[in-house]
Amino acid sequence: MSKYKGYFVDLDGTIYRGKEPIPAGKRFIEKLQANHVPFLLLTNNTTKTPKAVQANLAMNFDIQVEEANIYTATLATIDYMKDIALGDKVFVVGEMDLKQMILEAGFKWEEERPDYVVVALDSYLTYEDLAKATLAIQKGAHFIGTNPDKNIPTERGLMPGAGSIIQLVQTATRVEPTVIGKPNTTIMEKALERIGLSKKEVLMVGDNYDTDIQAGIQNKIDTLLVLSGFTQQEDVPKLPVPPTYVLNSLDEWEL
Repeated sequence: MSKYKGYFVDLDGTIYRGKEPIPAGKRFIEKLQANHVPFLLLTNNTTKTPKAVQANLAMNFDIQVEEANIYTATLATIDYMKDIALGDKVFVVGEMDLKQMILEAGFKWEEERPDYVVVALDSYLTYEDLAKATLAIQKGAHFIGTNPDKNIPTERGLMPGAGSIIQLVQTATRVEPTVIGKPNTTIMEKALERIGLSKKEVLMVGDNYDTDIQAGIQNKIDTLLVLSGFTQQEDVPKLPVPPTYVLNSLDEWEL
């Protein structure tokens, strides 16, 4: 019997691979549900709402989960802003779902003198967006990066990710941002609050050593690296700090 009372589970590369299902990932989620084990699907993606993530899992991978099982870097960013309570005015560099969720959480749009500037992945990014973010941070706005992913994998190859845009703004402002998503502390602490368990009671499951596994290592949470996505078998002997567990497939894990 596993000693873990709950699980944090990555999505892309762990439950599916782009548009390709990973059957063991679906079986793993269903096993957690059948055994009434609490879990959160933990993703750095800010371009989709939890409801959209839920719909994608249902329609494209036949995985049925509750919206409450999905915790994104967007939700963690909102939770962080509410916690530090510097004000309610925000300027966001990011896509529509991110902006919508932040505004629906009670924050107000402000371009000149916001309390926060949030920078995320934005495929419609303009120079003017970057200019407004830079000027607002220079005037004292708190600089938040949603997630550190420098690249995102696509059918075209590795495209610029949120981390690349955040670093551009950091270079322009000479201000270091607070970065929320995996492997940083904020998303992990907020996820622990959501699931209602301690660090020793949860296991971080993912395919990417640099984000998923480092999220566990840096926050003293046990980790399970599954070799179904980003990090490959040949990479394992060279990893600076080994994961707690390494498996070829989630089918090998016993709850």
